[in-house]
Amino acid sequence: MTASGRECGDCTLCCKVMAIEQLSKPASSWCPHCKPGRGCQIYPERPDECRSFNCLWLLNERLDERWRPSRSKLVLTTSEDGIEVRCDPGFPDAWRKQPFRSEIRQWAVSGETHDVTVVVVIGQKMILVTADQEFDLGVVGPDQRIVRELEGTRVVGATVVNEADLQRRA
Repeated sequence: MTASGRECGDCTLCCKVMAIEQLSKPASSWCPHCKPGRGCQIYPERPDECRSFNCLWLLNERLDERWRPSRSKLVLTTSEDGIEVRCDPGFPDAWRKQPFRSEIRQWAVSGETHDVTVVVVIGQKMILVTADQEFDLGVVGPDQRIVRELEGTRVVGATVVNEADLQRRA
């Protein structure tokens, strides 16, 4: 049980949308050890990355029952610089439904002030959500980074670059 008092229960969506390196499981496919709606069949021996993972719904009491991943079809996670909204690939537009779309947009508005990004992840495809628009970045690989073009704190453009190219520029 988490500090919020919430438990996964029958929710197993993270076992589908998250990649699990220790099992060579890609994002957007069910973990071979998961029985959807029933849980992990190797729970006592599950990988460390599974042991340490908690979605934001488990941790943040401000996310009400509508945000429960098994209900919303969205798993909320954090990244180094923001929030990631991971969609069940079977419901790629779940994030566009209300109340999710409005709340995601509010996070993006707040994020521009606090240098926090909001990214929707559908498989390997990523969409950067800003206060004013959405930037469809297409497939973003593990060795690529999103670079935002700013006017003040407002995002006016976004591109994907190879991490090695960023390191050469620095």
